[in-house]
Amino acid sequence: MTGRLDRRIALITGGCSGIGRAAVERFVAEGAKVVIADIQDDKGKSLEARFASRAIYLHCDVTREADVAASVTAAEETFGGLDILFNNAGAGGPPTGLIDMDVAAWDASMDLLLKAPMLGMKHAAPLMIKRGGGSIINTASIAALEAGWGIAYGTAKAGVLHLTKLAAANLAKHNIRVNAICPGVIVTPIFGVSIGLSRAVSDQMTGTLTEAAAQMQPIARAGQPEDIAAAALYFASDDASFVTGSYQVVDGGLTVGQRIAWNEGAVLPIHQALAAAAPDHADKD
Repeated sequence: MTGRLDRRIALITGGCSGIGRAAVERFVAEGAKVVIADIQDDKGKSLEARFASRAIYLHCDVTREADVAASVTAAEETFGGLDILFNNAGAGGPPTGLIDMDVAAWDASMDLLLKAPMLGMKHAAPLMIKRGGGSIINTASIAALEAGWGIAYGTAKAGVLHLTKLAAANLAKHNIRVNAICPGVIVTPIFGVSIGLSRAVSDQMTGTLTEAAAQMQPIARAGQPEDIAAAALYFASDDASFVTGSYQVVDGGLTVGQRIAWNEGAVLPIHQALAAAAPDHADKD
């Protein structure tokens, strides 16, 4: 039995935990050889040992062009080229509003969430061209589609969606497809890290997050990293050979509409206000 990614070579940024780790595991299971790019060296070395000749780990700060270029070069030198790039590395942005926005924190978010995918595509595309084409997947977010998830984070992720479309148009002549995924609330350490907790503590909070996330959307279970890895696999595989410049929302229905649309027990604020005012009007009639 062959895998959907047999003989493919992939580079996954942020591959040591959360969505990235799930993608590494799924891609290797489907036959790919994987370069894991991250800054979590202990976890990276452990994954490299676990998958032996199927994966290698490189320390890579995706905001540094030299690091990104080195990771792409490692794919060619170790495995012979590059077919798939999953630009996944990221973190939550500053939680402040516009008036209190720290400019350095804003710039850091843009570097990590928007500049880094550009750098990945810039350096990956020449290797894909050598192999006759490839697939690039960018991790965006539902924060690109609606307010309420952080101004810097949402702005950067909206940029990722448009960058995806522009890159898809620019690279189509080389048979390189570019698509994006918009995760909803997925149980990963990113939420704890975004509010200032250490990564170790954030890793331990997944149980609490799982319980809370299950109540947030029509599909009453928490989103898992494996849900996003499955979407990435689709875009990476030949199943998506006619798909480019698009994005897939994977959010358990979180963005379908107000809670009243899917929860019969929910009440719109306007209905609450009318119900509260009704007795007063009844007394005057």
